[in-house]
Amino acid sequence: MIEARASARFVRTSAQKAGLVLDQIRGRDVNQALALLRYSLKAIARDIGKVLRSAIANAQQQSGFGGDVDRLYVSACYADQGPSQKRVRPAPMGRAFRVVKRTAHLTVHVTERPLKIAAVGQKPARGKAAKPRVKPVGQARAAKGATA
Repeated sequence: MIEARASARFVRTSAQKAGLVLDQIRGRDVNQALALLRYSLKAIARDIGKVLRSAIANAQQQSGFGGDVDRLYVSACYADQGPSQKRVRPAPMGRAFRVVKRTAHLTVHVTERPLKIAAVGQKPARGKAAKPRVKPVGQARAAKGATA
């Protein structure tokens, strides 16, 4: 099973904003995740798409890769907080407000799904699921009236 990762460091966004988009692609197939990122309205989706494409390329370069990109899925993705730049903004009456410009480290892991191989000579299990027994409405009312 092939696993590859890619990361982008010091991306100029907060880890919380990046985490919102990363939560949407976690566990999805890479093609589905790329489509979701392409049409996302969040600005960070473009940077996450670059990292995801890089992780796919890293998986393709590994020895033992089957060659089928459709079997890859996003196994893990997260945004860690990077260093923050502190800046000063003038405020009224001679004061100063602090502006914190946050950065994040984005990481995406992709993994190859194992092939599903059916056992030879075995039939898939067939059976009816037991239905729960429910009293018809009329009988339930009659039973209530009899006891009360």
